[in-house]
Amino acid sequence: MYNSNRKSGYDWIIIGIYISLLIIGWFAIYAATYSYNVEVDFLDASVPITKQTIYVVVAVSVFLSSLYINSKFWHTFAYIFYGIGIFLLFLVLIFGSEIKGAKAWFVFGGFSFQPAEIAKFGTALALSSFLSYFKVNLKTTSYLWISVFIIFTPIFFILLQPDAGSALTFFSFFILLFIEGFSPLFYLAFILCIIVFITTFIFPLIFVIFSLLVLAIIFSWFYFKSFKFQWPLLIISVITILTVFILYNQILGLSLAIGALLLSLILLWKGRQEKLVFIMPIGIIGLCLFAISSIKLFEGLEAHQQERIKVWLKPEECDPRGSLYNVLQSKVAIGSGGFFGRGFMNGNMTKLKFVPEQSTDFIFSTIGEEQGFVGSSIVILLYILLIWRILQRSEQESNKFISHFGICLAGLIFIHVLINIGMTLGLMPIIGIPLPFISKGGSSLIGFSLMLGVFIRMQTK
Repeated sequence: MYNSNRKSGYDWIIIGIYISLLIIGWFAIYAATYSYNVEVDFLDASVPITKQTIYVVVAVSVFLSSLYINSKFWHTFAYIFYGIGIFLLFLVLIFGSEIKGAKAWFVFGGFSFQPAEIAKFGTALALSSFLSYFKVNLKTTSYLWISVFIIFTPIFFILLQPDAGSALTFFSFFILLFIEGFSPLFYLAFILCIIVFITTFIFPLIFVIFSLLVLAIIFSWFYFKSFKFQWPLLIISVITILTVFILYNQILGLSLAIGALLLSLILLWKGRQEKLVFIMPIGIIGLCLFAISSIKLFEGLEAHQQERIKVWLKPEECDPRGSLYNVLQSKVAIGSGGFFGRGFMNGNMTKLKFVPEQSTDFIFSTIGEEQGFVGSSIVILLYILLIWRILQRSEQESNKFISHFGICLAGLIFIHVLINIGMTLGLMPIIGIPLPFISKGGSSLIGFSLMLGVFIRMQTK
């Protein structure tokens, strides 16, 4: 049943932030694409800023139109829109145009469209609709697998394009699953795997395995403070560590580490800590094996994918005029902006086009150079306020479908902002994620405008 006590007016805070980001984005794109040698013809659709203006007009029209569509419509046809999104992802593999190595776009004349944005909207609707069904409980295995299937189906088709960046954004939907009761152990395991992958790439494998064993020892020591077999556990682990360092053999060291852990767990079993006895060896052995497989996984990547990871984790090994160039120039542009920035249209790095893809993936570097720390902080604060406001309204909403959709929207905006700004600062790998409402392009802008408009309409009576 829909909440009859919902406010009748639109949320003008969200609308105000939306308009502000659109304006900031338009001026940032104008500065990034402006050429001092060519006069801007706003009537020429091939001019970047003209094309972006068209996208903004279309996006605002979609946003306003969505405000007039009853929320029951989206709930009723949620799975239909999800199916349309999946079907478009399938069609783009056959009829799509390849851009930058990914067959992820439909091109019509001078305009392009990315169906992954429609798939995000459809997935948010379908997942929200499914989880709002009163019988659904994620502690039930069948319901859990259905939820995961809804998320991973579009991910599968997007990876076939291949477009790892767009696929990654769909993992934001797991935020909703976590809130709805999905076991935190899965998220912990995922985070640990990421940490292990990063550390394995930066440090020697033997160091990673050694660190995992030390963490297991520390955890066991504090967890079993009253356990009489503490000393055997500690002695066995220390002997193993010393042996690993002496031999410095990765395979033998791994075997000894696992062997010591298993022997220690036999002692722990005698202490009647059965539950942890099963969890710890599976976790430690799994992480050790993942550390080893991470090396093979990296070696199996394409050359350009390996370079992107190196730029992220080992920039000192990259060519500053090659793969490192984008990030390096972006950081220089942001740093040159100082506290107050160089002023609109006065950024040297922007004017001289030193930063590739500055109007799309690296648009934040334009803001950083021209508006400085103050302007960049304002943009980040606008995103924080937008996400907070969406989550606040979602929490206050008694209708689960609307609440779930708001969480999905907030999660998508969050992961886009985090990765995009992280890319420009060299804190995230370069995977081509646009900055919502600001980056040049129509698919993302229209997609987010649609989702935001739908959510605002859902909140009204």
